[in-house]
Amino acid sequence: MGEFVRVESDPKNPAVAVIRLDRPKMNALDAQMQREIGAAAARVAEDGSVRAVVLYGGEKVFAAGADVKEMAEMGYAEMSAHSRTLQDAFTAVARIPQPVIAAITGYALGGGCELALCADFRVAADDAKLGQPEILLGVIPGAGGTQRLPRLVGPARAKDMIYTGRMVPAEEALRIGLVDDAVPAAEVYSTAAAMAARYADGPAIALRAAKQAIDSGLETDLDTGLEVERLQFAGLFATEDQKAGMRTFVEKGPGQARFSGR
Repeated sequence: MGEFVRVESDPKNPAVAVIRLDRPKMNALDAQMQREIGAAAARVAEDGSVRAVVLYGGEKVFAAGADVKEMAEMGYAEMSAHSRTLQDAFTAVARIPQPVIAAITGYALGGGCELALCADFRVAADDAKLGQPEILLGVIPGAGGTQRLPRLVGPARAKDMIYTGRMVPAEEALRIGLVDDAVPAAEVYSTAAAMAARYADGPAIALRAAKQAIDSGLETDLDTGLEVERLQFAGLFATEDQKAGMRTFVEKGPGQARFSGR
């Protein structure tokens, strides 16, 4: 358990882990919080009982960005080391092998937006605002915003957000694919948890393989991506879940299998 980041179980489904950000008032992502996020990501990644993850900042705010007061007087050498810690923590979240859903309330700005980009899916409150305002501070995004954002929404839309530093309302975020659902603020967590629960009873090894194949394939050429897919596909024939899934399909039809995660 970290001071500002903790791992909890969803009250309705213990197979769903919740990485809970809790640094009042705005979940500013200082160096300690960054380290704790990385540690929480490693913990859920290694926990075989965790089948899906919700990344949640609470009812009022997801994360308003990095701690500007902490960074303001840093020089190049200091920031060179600090930025590595920041990127490593967020990359740990992006590499969580289970499905990850970010539940976004209030603001997801700067580092907060970049953290949300590390999830597989994003559920936002209909009054939430997302953005990369670093340009207004005389810098650029440093935790994946210039890389993950254009991969998600396309280069032109990402450049608009990054060049202007403007806040994007939830309605627009949904339209451009920055978030996957927009719901009333009171329903954000429950919607994200319900989405995570859809994967909790699924074939855990196959879900991990699918995530790795997709994410790896996006970073390489088509031929290499197809080879990654082929190897993952073939490897799943060594699992109990593949036997259960295919036998049940033959005997009872689709959607009837019970998976063990082995």
